Amino acid sequence: MRFQLLVFGLVGAAFTTIYITQPVLPVLREEFAVGESRASLTISAVIFGIALSNLPWGSMADRHPVRPIVLLGGSLIAICGFACAMTDRIWLLIGIRFVQGLFLPCVTTCVAAYLSRTLPQENLNVVMGSYVAATVAGGLGGRLLGGLIHPPLHWRYAFVTSSVLLEVAAVAAWYFLPREQGRSQDEEAVGFLRLITRVDLLRVLWVAFGAFFVFSSMFNYLPFYLATPELGASTTLTTLMYSSYLIGIVVGPLSGKLSNRVGNGTTMVAGSAVFGLSICATLIPSLPVIAASLAGICAGFFAIHAAAAGSLNTRLNTSRGRANSLYVLFYYLGGFAGISAGGYAYVRFGWSGIAVMGLAMLLVPMGTGVWELINERGLRKGKSPGARSA
Repeated sequence: MRFQLLVFGLVGAAFTTIYITQPVLPVLREEFAVGESRASLTISAVIFGIALSNLPWGSMADRHPVRPIVLLGGSLIAICGFACAMTDRIWLLIGIRFVQGLFLPCVTTCVAAYLSRTLPQENLNVVMGSYVAATVAGGLGGRLLGGLIHPPLHWRYAFVTSSVLLEVAAVAAWYFLPREQGRSQDEEAVGFLRLITRVDLLRVLWVAFGAFFVFSSMFNYLPFYLATPELGASTTLTTLMYSSYLIGIVVGPLSGKLSNRVGNGTTMVAGSAVFGLSICATLIPSLPVIAASLAGICAGFFAIHAAAAGSLNTRLNTSRGRANSLYVLFYYLGGFAGISAGGYAYVRFGWSGIAVMGLAMLLVPMGTGVWELINERGLRKGKSPGARSA
């Protein structure tokens, strides 16, 4: 339990950094006298930095011990946070946020690689579920720091708080995370190209792409749907609808335990089914029904996400850093594609277009889950699918 709490605190503190300026973008616009698009760069610059550095840091995690990387990355992100709190120029703030993004994979991708390398098989799914829950808590925590906790003072205090939290978590990880065992001499690192051409791994990567494709499109166009005359939801009510995201904190660890009991494939299938039925429920023009359906969407998505992350890492004997960085890359590419395609679907067909597109894309995690389920049953009967042949 202490190990799970340590991982939860570290990953949660890192994700707090990403969205910390999102609720105060109008304040930044006024304070720095810039437009909405330039103020929004304080978020997109972080994401861009993560995208650029994710694969290199994943490769680094395969060649070197992870604990020093976590301490280095966490400390540099924290220092940048203090700098953000002191800057009085918008372009300097954006530049520092970009640097934070460059080092965030040190505490996210590298930690996932560390977990898969050090944990026994029976514990990996559960702790990866806690990892997924931490990303949810961190994303919400950053928004709360910037938008609710510090407004009576100043948005700059949110950077100070997040930096202190991350530095404490990074130092705690350095001291308390178990040291990695020496690697076997026959553990040969595998490159990105070989990993991405492994069919069993590629299926899991497409699950990450497909699940976040649907999730991001649903939540991005939800406010437009709720604001239609038929529903007439206020801005406050729409904001409260997003609190369903909190379900991920509970569903992540539970999905890990469920995967241990019934297998990752069964969890993916169940998550896809809940996700799909909940999407169908959103078509009912009733705010209470839509609120309940959003809870189901979040539960289904985070069940798929936790099962996919667990499935990926149980298939590997080496190159875990590279594999996890590929997973994160496919995940965010799916979100980008979902939001982009969702725009065309919503303009032409309204919310029903978003729903139909989402249901079609859910065939990816559903199909992969069925395939995994078949393989898991074959494995229990003594027919090894050869999953861990990296």
